[in-house]
Amino acid sequence: MDIKLIAGYAVITKTPEESAKLYRDDLGLPLQEKEQYLSMDKFTGSKHFGIWPLDMAAKSCFGAKRWPENIPQPTSTIEYELDSPSAVAEAVSEMEEKGYTFIHGAREEPWGQTVARLLSPENILIGFSFSPWFHE
Repeated sequence: MDIKLIAGYAVITKTPEESAKLYRDDLGLPLQEKEQYLSMDKFTGSKHFGIWPLDMAAKSCFGAKRWPENIPQPTSTIEYELDSPSAVAEAVSEMEEKGYTFIHGAREEPWGQTVARLLSPENILIGFSFSPWFHE
């Protein structure tokens, strides 16, 4: 695996309004809203930062509006950008060989990103991803 950069970081929150107040209003980060998801792209020091509601994370990971009760709820997510969709699949294989279990394997999201996700010991949702717009 050859990680190129941290592709994104987003807090996952049950209280998006409180998170928006802190990050957008109080810290002054230039977050833009799209369907409840607040984010900024190409901010110096990171390619992406966002506030991801837990129900949206559940839909992305499991196709359901609620996070499964038998899986610890993440409080944040970090994504590691790779070179290609096939590199994401290879990362899954590499990590599974090391004993890690993925929430879901490599797949293309509706917005065009290929991503696979697992939970860290700290319950951080870790994604291995390929986002075409970062490679243009």
